[in-house]
Amino acid sequence: MGAADLSAVLDIAGRVHPAYPEDAAVFAERLRLHPPGCLVLVRQGRLAGYAIGHPWRAGRPPALNSLLGTLPPAPDTYYLHDLALLPEARGSGAASAFIEVLLACAWEAKLAQLSLVAVNHSASFWQRHGFRAVEDVALQEQLRTYDSAACMMVRPLR
Repeated sequence: MGAADLSAVLDIAGRVHPAYPEDAAVFAERLRLHPPGCLVLVRQGRLAGYAIGHPWRAGRPPALNSLLGTLPPAPDTYYLHDLALLPEARGSGAASAFIEVLLACAWEAKLAQLSLVAVNHSASFWQRHGFRAVEDVALQEQLRTYDSAACMMVRPLR
């Protein structure tokens, strides 16, 4: 992903995740803070999807539509912030490819896991990709700010 892709990424986000709006500044900051974790899928000359991940702290997912400021000095998870594919890109293997690249980023950063907040009843999708739900009572209030079905999920690397 490059800066020139941000308007298309924002458009895809709005189309794929209309119930989870995020400002352009959120996407720009993630790209500035961790370019290796900002990926795009180009099909027939236009963006058809994206994925964003970055080093973070386990059990402390960033709030939706929030700026991070900086990445933590001692991260212990690789946080998958978002993965979005337009309908024409679904079923193409792109989601698996994005996840593999983010796993490699986590491995390179010497982190032991990937983590994410599954929203919109997507937990079964993430389970098929090796993630498991983490029950943490302390997180329940924060997860409800995403949606009533949101759950924290983790995929160990080892």
